Amino acid sequence: MARPPDLLADLLEDIDALLVFSPSASYYDRVKDVEGADVVVVATDNTVGADSFVELPLAFDDVKGRIRFGIEGALTEGVVEDGDDLGCAVPLFGDDVDMVARTKVDESRHSGIYDLFANSRAEPSVIRDVFEVVIELGKKGQKGEPVGALFVVGDAGKVMNKSRPLSYNPFEKSHVHVGDPIVNVMLKEFSRLDGAFVISDSGKIVSAYRYLEPSAEGTDVPKGLGTRHMAAAAITRDTSSVAIVLSESDGLVRAFKGGGLVLELDPEEY
Repeated sequence: MARPPDLLADLLEDIDALLVFSPSASYYDRVKDVEGADVVVVATDNTVGADSFVELPLAFDDVKGRIRFGIEGALTEGVVEDGDDLGCAVPLFGDDVDMVARTKVDESRHSGIYDLFANSRAEPSVIRDVFEVVIELGKKGQKGEPVGALFVVGDAGKVMNKSRPLSYNPFEKSHVHVGDPIVNVMLKEFSRLDGAFVISDSGKIVSAYRYLEPSAEGTDVPKGLGTRHMAAAAITRDTSSVAIVLSESDGLVRAFKGGGLVLELDPEEY
C-alpha cells in the first residue's frame, strides 16, 4: 500500500526553488540544505539567518495572496526566474508550516505591486488600506455609477505644499486614519467630488479636495490617460509619495511612483 509521502512526492519533484514562508528556526534547519532546489525564506524579518531572503512587508490572512506576493517579491529580487517551478511551504492553520503548494513563475503576472509596498516611504499597511478602498470603489462604484478617485500617500507635508484646496477640508482638525471601516465609508462618499486625498506615511487623512499643481513635464504617463493620471505622476516625481488612481473611464486602478506608472490592475480580477 502506498504511503502519503509516495503519493505526494511528485508535488515537489524537480522544483527549482522552495519558498518557505515565515519558518521557525527548527523548520528552517531541516530544509535549508535540501538537495536540488534553492531555499528562499519569505518573512517579515530574516530571523533564521537565511542566505536567500525576501522581505514580506505585510501580514496576509489570505494564503493565496501571501504566496502571490512572495513570488513577486522573489522575482523582483532576482532569486527566481520566469518559468521556474516553485514549491511553497506555508503556515495555514497555525504558526508552523503545514501546507505545501506547487506553482510556476509567470513573468506576465509581475504587476509591480511588491516594489510599491516594499520600497515606498509610507507604511506598507497604509498603502494596502488605500488599495482596499480603491479596489472596492472600482468594483461597486458610487451608488452604482463609475467613479474616479486619486489618493496620494506619504510625504504629506510636501504634497500639501504642492497643492491647493478646492473646497473646505473635512479632515482638517480630525485625527482619523485610513483602514477604519467608518472612515473608509467617508472616503468612498467624498470620492465623488473633485480633488485628491492626501494621506500621511502613517495613514492619517490629512486632506480631501486637493488640486495638485506640479507640472506634468518629464513624467511617464501612457497615452490616453487623463489629467488625474498626469497629476498623480507629477506629484510622485516631485515628492516621495505614491499615488493610487481609479480611472472613471476604464475602471482600472493604477499606481504611480517616482513620476512613472508602476502598477495597473483590474479591480474585478484582483
